[in-house]
Amino acid sequence: MEARTAGSPVEPGQLWTDRSPTELADELTQQGHRVDRKTVGKMLREELGLSRRRMSKTLPMGESDDRDAQFRRLQKLKATFLRQGFAVLSIDTKKKELLGNFYRAGPAWTTGRVLAWDHDFPSSAWGKVIPYGVYDMARNESLVYLAQGADTGQLAVDAIRRWWYRLGKWRYPTDSPLLLLADCGGSNGYRVPLFREQLQLLSDQLGKTIRVCHLPPYCSKYNPIDHRLFCHLSRSLQSLLLRSVELIREALSATTTRTGLRVITELARKVYRSGIKASREYLADETVIRDNYLPQFNYRFDPR
Repeated sequence: MEARTAGSPVEPGQLWTDRSPTELADELTQQGHRVDRKTVGKMLREELGLSRRRMSKTLPMGESDDRDAQFRRLQKLKATFLRQGFAVLSIDTKKKELLGNFYRAGPAWTTGRVLAWDHDFPSSAWGKVIPYGVYDMARNESLVYLAQGADTGQLAVDAIRRWWYRLGKWRYPTDSPLLLLADCGGSNGYRVPLFREQLQLLSDQLGKTIRVCHLPPYCSKYNPIDHRLFCHLSRSLQSLLLRSVELIREALSATTTRTGLRVITELARKVYRSGIKASREYLADETVIRDNYLPQFNYRFDPR
């Protein structure tokens, strides 16, 4: 055990080993100590205090100095908007899905066997689908925008626009503001000028104020859309052979939960190209109105 046991670098006193009870029982038997794997397992639990657990993906790859302050700011803004009956939207891109006979985990009821390719080479895909989610926190409903091409700031804002015309305009007053909760990176990141330019154009088009509040860096897993929508979308796609965009759309549209989650899906009418940047005119005179407190993460757009 000594050579194959290690401690946790962040939590002193915690130990783990990659050796199994069967392996340890066989080695002890070879040394003249006859014992079975169940007895070894009992010794690991009761005498060494070990238990069998899976590895958890919880260690952040970094930490922001503004983490706590920005979370407090985010919670305050969210509470204010919800109290006044305004829309609070959690937005993000779900993991891209490859089209083809690719293996997907999860059981399915079947009279035979569901066969998938024995290798998951992305080069074998027939295409790629980008599901962009817009989740309404107050109403527990969302629009999932299924696009192809590149994940860009234009795609992100088009998804928000489609949410407004499909759902938002029937739920909220025309002149009420929007609050967007977004990650720091990706197509809706705080360093993406194209995202800001497209939001200004959307503000002009809808005639409403759009406020943006980014989660601190390295905290994307705390975005509400991850655990209120995306986990359920993944469940709807398990064990399916994703052979077409229409099949993905049908599966996602059927997503629901006991708490009443509603999912509306829409197919993009264009392919989004990579390399598109904000216009020179916008970069020369950005119209973004930044807060005095943590302005890099908190800002708004007023209709011109």
